[in-house]
Amino acid sequence: MASPMVEYCEQSNPALLAEVVRNQGRVRAIWPRTGRVHTPRTDAQRVQASFSAAVEKRVLIYLAERTPAWVSPDHLTALGLAAQIGAGASFALARWNPWALLGVVLCLALNWLGDSLDGTLARVRQKQRPQYGFYVDHMVDTLGAVALMSGLALSGYMHPVIAIGLLVAFLMLSIQSYLATNTLGEFHLSFWKFGPTELRILLAVGALALLRWPIVLHGHWRLFDIGGVIGLGGMVAMLIWFTVKNGRRLYREERV
Repeated sequence: MASPMVEYCEQSNPALLAEVVRNQGRVRAIWPRTGRVHTPRTDAQRVQASFSAAVEKRVLIYLAERTPAWVSPDHLTALGLAAQIGAGASFALARWNPWALLGVVLCLALNWLGDSLDGTLARVRQKQRPQYGFYVDHMVDTLGAVALMSGLALSGYMHPVIAIGLLVAFLMLSIQSYLATNTLGEFHLSFWKFGPTELRILLAVGALALLRWPIVLHGHWRLFDIGGVIGLGGMVAMLIWFTVKNGRRLYREERV
């Protein structure tokens, strides 16, 4: 006698039944203590097509091969988070002392090192933990983004509403990326040639520019307000584009 799930699949969508059968052949892991069966997805394709991707990859492999054995990917992940929190704190302190903007640049560089090198180090050493790494890395990114945007909102160099808008757009793009990873098997590290490294470079250049031009257009518009509005518009456009693109692709692949 067929199970209710099989009967449902046969009646609603034969392709769904085929997927269930394929999943039965995958290696499954049983969580300790709970006994819950979990089928991890480790086959997602990493898509990195940013302007700096090729050079960055060579640099990261070079650094990973020369990283001391006592330094682990977890150490680098912690460094990346601490540095991003430091960048937010430096922006906030710049409200009273503009020279704190130099701390922003230093912290962004350390954030790049920790956030970018942790995964490369694990792959070079052949000590990958895909599920753990995926979860922890992106929770760290989320916490770091909140800290960074909070610092900008408190800095006086960007209107708080624009900072909140950028944070919301970043989180929505992140959700889109995670959903695409699960449904399409593609994990995009960049959008329209822009990735985390390019954003760090723009932020660092902007922080240095604030030392010279904190306010533009006869004292009415702040430099980071202009850049923030442009960035927010670009992120919203990316979100709409990839949501429509991926939605259409999934619709075609799962016609009823």
